[in-house]
Amino acid sequence: MVKLATARECRAYSLGGGGGRERAARGRWECINAGAYVFAAVLLVGGFVGQLSTWTATSRSGLAAAALGLLVLLLVNAHDLLAHAARVDYSLGLAAGADSQFALVELAVPAVHIAGTVLTLVALTFFEIQMTRGYRHNLEKHGLNLLVAGPALWLLGSVHNICQVYERANGHVQILQKCVQTPLLLGSTLFLIGGIVNWNGIHSQSSYSSELLGKSWGWFCLAGSLLFLAGGLLNLLKVFKMQQMDGRGLEKLRGGAQERLSREREGKVPLILEEGRGRNLAAPPLRAPASGQIPPPPAGSYKEAVVSGAPAS
Repeated sequence: MVKLATARECRAYSLGGGGGRERAARGRWECINAGAYVFAAVLLVGGFVGQLSTWTATSRSGLAAAALGLLVLLLVNAHDLLAHAARVDYSLGLAAGADSQFALVELAVPAVHIAGTVLTLVALTFFEIQMTRGYRHNLEKHGLNLLVAGPALWLLGSVHNICQVYERANGHVQILQKCVQTPLLLGSTLFLIGGIVNWNGIHSQSSYSSELLGKSWGWFCLAGSLLFLAGGLLNLLKVFKMQQMDGRGLEKLRGGAQERLSREREGKVPLILEEGRGRNLAAPPLRAPASGQIPPPPAGSYKEAVVSGAPAS
């Protein structure tokens, strides 16, 4: 669930050169990604508010809104993973081999969050089927387990995310980084606690109850969603701040991977320079002038005009 908050220079969200148009497109997609996360958190807040309602229709629609929010979050995290892989030209072996933190954070965290979001979305789908088609023991059992497994993966990714270490990044950016990561970590913890409390409450009942999602679960998830919303707003602020910095003061790939990646890109992109280099190789080499002799200036040059127009001594 938790969106990756990274302060790396190679966080941009597309392939392409460093031109102004490409840079603007990457910045626009990054803002869309951060804004979509905020929108998904709003859907979660509204969904859990509806789920806590006493009206059955509102409760079902609230659960559907929360599922829609999880679907948007799934797309956001998938975009995070694809963006970081695309920014290194999918040279994952080069980046991960030279910088282990890139593999353990920038790639592993979105992947773990995708898995957790899928499990939680499947759990809500099971409970939606329960409300629509009636009680099914298998769906109840799997749904309750998934409500614990999904947030557990979120918490794992949140802990992994907060363990990022930047040595050369700007101090102001790192403060914003921690301000984003802390509410996301607390929100994941509340979702996990809510799932465990709900699982324990259902299994501790001596008789069957149709109330599969308790009010305590809804309150925990609502509080966690509010923390996710706060983290999303702070992440949007951090994105704007980093775009204003234009790459200055951000962390580069370690182990020389950033320089190697830049050299590989320069070797692939400049086709015009390669054509010019081929023409220069085909042209005859220039002869060095003999010692003591100054080669005459080319015809029509500024020096020739000055010399020819000077009065004879």
